[in-house]
Amino acid sequence: MLLTPNHLIVFTRYPTPGTAKTRLMPALGAAGAATVSRQLTEHTLTQIHTCQLQFPDLQVEIRFAGGTREQMVDWLGSSWGYTPQGDGDLGDRLARAVPAAIAAGATRIVMVGTDCPELDAACLQQAFHALTTHDLVLGPALDGGYYLIGVRHDWPALFHNIAWSTAAVCAQTIAIGQQLGLAIAHLPTLADIDEPADLAIWERVQATRGESGVPESA
Repeated sequence: MLLTPNHLIVFTRYPTPGTAKTRLMPALGAAGAATVSRQLTEHTLTQIHTCQLQFPDLQVEIRFAGGTREQMVDWLGSSWGYTPQGDGDLGDRLARAVPAAIAAGATRIVMVGTDCPELDAACLQQAFHALTTHDLVLGPALDGGYYLIGVRHDWPALFHNIAWSTAAVCAQTIAIGQQLGLAIAHLPTLADIDEPADLAIWERVQATRGESGVPESA
């Protein structure tokens, strides 16, 4: 992997029906939920590609679950770097990604999921710019989590003793950052697509950008 100061890590899942976006399955069925998962990942990578035009040295790494590297390359192409997420909860997986990026020469590390369709290239650029003057940048989600976290150094405490998948995630992370004495920057609060009620947000984003609609349940 090339030594670059700006490192963007994308956490996603191979869109296998029955394992992808399972909370959407009551509304869309297994195949429909997997389709939304696929669309959200592709949409996020489109925004990242636009961001790369502003950061030509941006190293993008996809950390994936639920598939093989060969499946990921067949789906998304060979222009991205791919690393399995590995075992453990989200905190374990985030905590492993940061030192690996630092070892690859990164000095500004931004990590995102693919559940936030309102995350765009401008927001990603804002995160990297914030890391020139701040230690930690967070993109809060409406549900109390975060859709983006960026760091300049390895602070494992940010990812441990967090009540993942609850409304306390972002607040707990901020509290830990304050305890560590970190300078924290905040991005706009945006919505994740997790529950059937959230699909209206995804439909609105697609309509605005001329993309295909949400699949109907089988």
